[in-house]
Amino acid sequence: MSLDPSNFFNVLKKNEIEFFTGVPDSLLKDFCLCIDENISSDKHIIAANEGNAIAIASGYHLANNSVPLVYMQNSGMGNAVNPILSLCDPDVYGIPLLMMIGWRGEPGVSDEPQHIKQGKVQEELLKAMGIDYEIISSIDNQKDIEKKVIRLIEIAKANKIPVALLVKKGTFNKFTKDSPKKNKFTMKREDALKIILDEINQRDVIVSTTGKTSREIFEIRKIRKQSHKQDFLTVGSMGHCSSISLGISLAKPAKKVYCIDGDGSMIMHLGSITTIASLKPKNLKYILLNNHVHESVGGQETAAKDVSLLNIVKSLEVFDIFKAENISDLKDQMKNLIETEKPSFLEVKIKPGSRDNLGRPTIKPSENKKSFMKFLAS
Repeated sequence: MSLDPSNFFNVLKKNEIEFFTGVPDSLLKDFCLCIDENISSDKHIIAANEGNAIAIASGYHLANNSVPLVYMQNSGMGNAVNPILSLCDPDVYGIPLLMMIGWRGEPGVSDEPQHIKQGKVQEELLKAMGIDYEIISSIDNQKDIEKKVIRLIEIAKANKIPVALLVKKGTFNKFTKDSPKKNKFTMKREDALKIILDEINQRDVIVSTTGKTSREIFEIRKIRKQSHKQDFLTVGSMGHCSSISLGISLAKPAKKVYCIDGDGSMIMHLGSITTIASLKPKNLKYILLNNHVHESVGGQETAAKDVSLLNIVKSLEVFDIFKAENISDLKDQMKNLIETEKPSFLEVKIKPGSRDNLGRPTIKPSENKKSFMKFLAS
């Protein structure tokens, strides 16, 4: 039987866990919705990336001498390793944290290709880092889970170390919450992508971000009976779509390279845009699909709701800047984007949501890579 998020939250509250930060994960989304419902916004921070979350939690501990909770998908451990080992480790500052890690790619559990390797090495990674951990799942009863939580918190406090709860798929049952506020925009991402793909020349290159953007591009091509060869579908490595695009644009200056990114992904490694700006690749076209939420993992809001990513890019004084908020705008601005001879940036404002029957790419990442490289070489 799945665990009630409210009951689990009460266990944490009873054990003086009062501050939460992290990056949303589909395995933990119902728990995160429960936090939203019960914790004020100054004590629940959705961080830009997992390393940032570790650092935010560390700052809170330094100020309050309490044990914060940091949540993440296990793919985010890569971002978190540096501050865990160089900030929180007992050989450095010795900062106690309770991490909740969604175990994607758990051995023996069906999952997407990008999660398999991470899931396979997850326990060994925690052991190598000297992190004490417990595994929780839907078969655990409330008392057993409470014992595991209490044990980890006591160890974290006594030894001043980070500890971890490794959360299996299906651990939490659904948490019912009022529907999130909708933004004012009317354009669906899939409709925007259809227009974008219509305008991009078949000789040019597309690098799309992880999550539903790449899934929708794949399905649009499939429905249209088009080749996938010019599309690099970045199914994992969130936040790195723009850097992949930069590498390709530098190696292939005769080809136009279109980076199709999302706000959560862009924010995760926002510094990448400064590298692009410093190199000024004329053939790189950055398209941001901005819906203000982490849609693929539950719809939690990103900082784009309160911060203008367009103005951040504009401040770099390198890019030709364009903006579209409806279908008509997008058709016009895509033509402008294509014609510019400078690095360029187009923000497309869209509303959250996707088809219920949206599928996933049916080709392996290795097959995508092979056909894409062949296309680049042609």
